[in-house]
Amino acid sequence: MISEQAILDAQKAWGDGIVKIGQAFLDQGDYRSVAEQHINEFYNYAEGSVLFKPTLVSDKQFRQDFDGALSYFVGGNSDYPEDHGFAIKPWSEVAWENIGTKIDGNMAMAMGNYFFTMVEGGDVVKVEYSFGYTLNSEGQLKIILHDSHLPYSP
Repeated sequence: MISEQAILDAQKAWGDGIVKIGQAFLDQGDYRSVAEQHINEFYNYAEGSVLFKPTLVSDKQFRQDFDGALSYFVGGNSDYPEDHGFAIKPWSEVAWENIGTKIDGNMAMAMGNYFFTMVEGGDVVKVEYSFGYTLNSEGQLKIILHDSHLPYSP
């Protein structure tokens, strides 16, 4: 069974991974490989589809494959021309505010806000999220639903 602490640990590690991708970009390293590792570590593409709806897209806003997620994080895929690489902005910190979690056996959901701090400073970007998790065949917690968007602004 999934624990609340496992979700919190996975969220922190996911945020640290986003920062790591951006740092590899700043260091002129192989940030694409770092992003591929991030996706493999946190998302369950290896065992099936993942429902991935990233924040800053409108044309192809629903992604159901690894390449669509990778494009969102690092850009450079002509199939997704609006992607400019969310993870390579880059960010210095990701903080989570869970509003609620629901755990049911080997599946869990969490929703709330996460806050992205840019490396060069400035405003913290607040993003709303809903993540769905499952335990994969090896018992590792993996994301199967990633839905995030900017808060409504009338």
